[in-house]
Amino acid sequence: MARNKLADLNNHLFAQLERLGDETLTTDQLADEIKRAGAIDRLAGQVVAIGHLALTASKLQSDYSTHAPRLLGLDGKDV
Repeated sequence: MARNKLADLNNHLFAQLERLGDETLTTDQLADEIKRAGAIDRLAGQVVAIGHLALTASKLQSDYSTHAPRLLGLDGKDV
């Protein structure tokens, strides 16, 4: 069972946006938050890309009645 959902990612992104908008941050603290935001952006991009791949594979599986590779986890079994 998946513990994290896209809604969780959305919450993290908005929380980071709020931290970036914090006007009480020092220049050094803001620089740290900018670095953190870059890392979060890269990870979020990967999560979205993996979700897109799984969705595409699921559509193909449905459209062509084929079996998806177990690596994609669409069969509900662990890799």
